[in-house]
Amino acid sequence: MQNIMIYIWLVCAFIIVWAMIGYPLFLKIIDKLIKAPSIKKDYAYMPTVTILVVAHNEEKVIKEKLENLININYPQELFSIIVTSDFSTDNTNEIVEDFISEHKNLDIKLHKTIKHGGKTNAQNEALKLIDSELVIMTDANCFFDTNAVKEIVACFHDKNIKYVCGATVYVNSNENRTADSETTYWDMDSKCRDIEGRIQTITAGDGNLYACRTKEYKEIPLIECHDSSFPVLFSLDKGRAVFDPKSIAYEKAGENDNDEYKRKVRMNRNLFHNILPSIRILNIFKYKWFTVFWLGHRTFRYLLWIAHLLLLISSMYLSSKNIFWFIIFIGQVLFYFLAIIGIFTKSSNKLIKLIAYYTMTVIAQWHGVYNIVTGKAKPTWAKAESTR
Repeated sequence: MQNIMIYIWLVCAFIIVWAMIGYPLFLKIIDKLIKAPSIKKDYAYMPTVTILVVAHNEEKVIKEKLENLININYPQELFSIIVTSDFSTDNTNEIVEDFISEHKNLDIKLHKTIKHGGKTNAQNEALKLIDSELVIMTDANCFFDTNAVKEIVACFHDKNIKYVCGATVYVNSNENRTADSETTYWDMDSKCRDIEGRIQTITAGDGNLYACRTKEYKEIPLIECHDSSFPVLFSLDKGRAVFDPKSIAYEKAGENDNDEYKRKVRMNRNLFHNILPSIRILNIFKYKWFTVFWLGHRTFRYLLWIAHLLLLISSMYLSSKNIFWFIIFIGQVLFYFLAIIGIFTKSSNKLIKLIAYYTMTVIAQWHGVYNIVTGKAKPTWAKAESTR
């Protein structure tokens, strides 16, 4: 039994260390060895574009969003805007309709869903109304850099590139500890995506700003989201999904732990599926780096919830065997004690903040697992008000 527990401990410790430290370091080393070039762009390539905004009760930000979009640096005659309202019950629809009336010279439309089916359902419905060459999808509470559309479109001159996601910049990263912690995590993840995309293909996108060819848009189950599904689907078709750091969307990060926690629970609503979305991913001879990237980046990260539990259980069992395992167990107890302090005292200590934030993400995975098992996982969710 002791040997079994040691093996369990070693496997779980490897999963945790690799997911949070090993994989980013691995990518940096590979990047230096391969020296993959930046994504080539052709700014002369200017297809027709539809910007698709998904909104559910976004009366606080929808007008500002539309004002932001009509001032982008892209030929006005080549782009249109569709707001797909996911059964909004506040003044979102009226605000959009008034905006359309005030800007009759612009191609702006409102599509209202007949039920509250969630973001993916709203997008699936709206795509039937789009005939432009490219579709750029975005959330209502983020705002584009002036050149964001021009930058993301320029990537699509390469026919092998099927999906491009932009970069999110949090505008309130220095205002509170929750936003600061999320920014630290997001910066690391964005660097990983940049390297993955330059070498071959990314493993996940970003819901604030991403694009694909309209004819290549894929309808997916409503419980799934494009952020995680599209890079997989396009990569399995031997296309490339890439990250463009120059195509920027600005957003507020959650300003309190509760909002950020709810967002992370939502992100884990399809956790079991995301561990290995397709058995085909294991075919390293066919998919090459994508297999390595998915298993090393996503699979390991989606296993953190169970890895931490088994690590603690095995450490507890082994703690009575010798001083080494006792210290290992006490170290974990101390780690979670600091996490509790960070969560409940709102400590400003940087180390405690990071421990608390990381622990919150693992707990959110467990919450996601609970929702899946109990049938409570659903495609709709309550938005984070502090990001509006």
